[in-house]
Amino acid sequence: MQRYTDFESLLAARKVNKSDIVPPNCVKTMESEFVEYLVGKSITYDYPALEIFSNPRKAMQGGFIAAAFDNTFGSLTFLLTGKMEMATIDLSVSYHKPIFENDILRTTAILQSKGKTIVSLRGEAFDRNNNLIATSTTNIILLAKK
Repeated sequence: MQRYTDFESLLAARKVNKSDIVPPNCVKTMESEFVEYLVGKSITYDYPALEIFSNPRKAMQGGFIAAAFDNTFGSLTFLLTGKMEMATIDLSVSYHKPIFENDILRTTAILQSKGKTIVSLRGEAFDRNNNLIATSTTNIILLAKK
């Protein structure tokens, strides 16, 4: 199985074009860092648990954890299909432990199935000590180009 750990190698292998790796604002805001892509299987990103994402307990708010999953799922869907035109149908997140400020949320999106129009994925998120923080599932629909 091919494994990539940086965008430069993805570009060199022509898995993506330079114009494809310009992150949208929702990704830029979360300051994600690409970790690994296993071709046709999974992708992993790190998200810092920043103070601006924290609740009063200084734990990353659940909505930002869900957003990290959504961003990671979208990235894997693009690499699997080559299509930017997609929409999340549903997103389910189960929270297992809090993650606190100054930690790193590592999210991995894993392909479950891919049809002509629907991609089903599952995800796992861990802190830097490898504690399971959350799990997620989603279905993404591929849209026609406008």
